[in-house]
Amino acid sequence: MLVAAAPASAEALLRPAVALEVVLAFVAFCLIASATYLVNDVADREEDRHHASKRLRPIAAGELSVRFALSAAAVLGLGGLALATAVRPLLGLVCLGYLVLTLSYSLLWRHVIVADIVAIAAGFVLRAVAGGVATDIALSRRFLLVVSAGAVFLVAGKRYAELRGAPHAHTRGTLHGYSLRSMRALMIFAAIVAVVAYAAFAFARQAHGPWFELSIVPFALWLGRYAALLRIGNGEAPEQLILYDPPLLSLTAIWVGLFFAGVYVGH
Repeated sequence: MLVAAAPASAEALLRPAVALEVVLAFVAFCLIASATYLVNDVADREEDRHHASKRLRPIAAGELSVRFALSAAAVLGLGGLALATAVRPLLGLVCLGYLVLTLSYSLLWRHVIVADIVAIAAGFVLRAVAGGVATDIALSRRFLLVVSAGAVFLVAGKRYAELRGAPHAHTRGTLHGYSLRSMRALMIFAAIVAVVAYAAFAFARQAHGPWFELSIVPFALWLGRYAALLRIGNGEAPEQLILYDPPLLSLTAIWVGLFFAGVYVGH
């Protein structure tokens, strides 16, 4: 959904032509991301077999063959690149960069401390950049800083949860180079940067009403709630928290409502 972030903040998402470009870019990223997850699960299959929940993944469980997974990944990846290039050639280049980044992560960066966090966070940032490229919308520095800091926060949180998940921590080699204290410090730093950058972004916007300024509150509370869930042992699967925790869902809904009110109410 980061693909829609830039056109939404630029008040352009409801234009039919822009909406179509966003949908096509969204589909292209779904195809490419699916391809890279297949490759990643092939690379992780031996480690996943020693994990309490990841051993149930189709490739690790032997339900999906390595040959079929890699063939499907090739079809999905090429299809996504073709679609992205058809939308805009520059979008095709961004998607190619994302594909190269994620594949190199599966093969190399996942074994290098710090680089593994940077690579995953950069993947989130490229999604947001793709939304701007697909719709020919310039991206502000504040926007990119919010996305970058938010991405680092989520990735550091995942590493923090994995470290707390001992004795399964040995399934990811780079975890030996991290500590709970370092990941907690990185999360705090990233959260502060994200909130400050978002506040600067909100106060700089001109809108009819205090909607953008008010949206800072659920934004900051969302980060705080997520961090609190990590401290009690959740977070190895971030999507489980984001999609199924009622307070997080409520804060997300409130933030979306206030943000779109700032974009569209009174305009």
